[in-house]
Amino acid sequence: MTPSTTDTQSPLDLATFGLLGLGTMGAGIAQVLAASGRTVIALEKDEARLAAGVAAVTAALDGGIRRGKVTEDEKAEILSRIRGTTAVGDLADVDAVLETVSEDLEVKTSLLTEVAAVVADDTPILTNTSALSVTAIAAALPHPERCAGLHFFNPAPAMRTVEVIHALQSDERLIDRLEALVDSLADKIAVRVKDRPGFLVNALLLPYLNDVIQELDDGLATAEDIDVALKLGLGYRSGPLEMLDMIGLDVHLNATEAAYAATLDSRYAAPPLLRQMVAAGHLGAKSGSGFRTGPSQTS
Repeated sequence: MTPSTTDTQSPLDLATFGLLGLGTMGAGIAQVLAASGRTVIALEKDEARLAAGVAAVTAALDGGIRRGKVTEDEKAEILSRIRGTTAVGDLADVDAVLETVSEDLEVKTSLLTEVAAVVADDTPILTNTSALSVTAIAAALPHPERCAGLHFFNPAPAMRTVEVIHALQSDERLIDRLEALVDSLADKIAVRVKDRPGFLVNALLLPYLNDVIQELDDGLATAEDIDVALKLGLGYRSGPLEMLDMIGLDVHLNATEAAYAATLDSRYAAPPLLRQMVAAGHLGAKSGSGFRTGPSQTS
């Protein structure tokens, strides 16, 4: 059922999302939003990136069909609600904007400033940042009270938690509205958090992953044994090094560097091995080599 537009603060009036970026995170979020009956207009740099993003959504839905979680009709409906564009002006009438671009404050604020110039003054402008200051992003935009964080986890269709981040400037009614929005998405749970480095989940996760990388570099155990021990010993669904390969080692490096810069807390300091892996282009699954992926597996 397609959401109706009303004058209330119901999340169902957020019928059309302008999604900035259709990469790994963007594609997953596009699928989640479209599955809820919303229209997604995805902005990318070029047609090739748009095609790759739609292909990623299609592949994910095909996997759902094989597992009996999605029907062919549902796949067609979801894909029909995702449209692509390379023109910022095509986002002028969206009900909300959500960015999923690189974890770089300048990149995010530059793009969001461009988008803010074409959307209405009261259009919510949201960021999916995993570690950058939402308050700093809001401060760079006109009408910062309409800015907040809406942080999905990767892979967005499977991960249930969505952090709703309250910047210092965020209108309380917007935060309430975003919590209701998350609650309207299938199998998603909203967690309201303050704007702090790493927010809630990554504030705990980043130091843990850094410790694991350092223990691997110290030769405590092999990459495979570390993953098996922590996965089975703690009951996690995946091992930490396997998780890093899925997240992207460059993504983790950017996030932990941002948290360290904001806090100077040594727990967030990037291990030398992480920097070396990223410098060598071993970024995990997306590059075909990482801690547990491909020929560059680290023992």
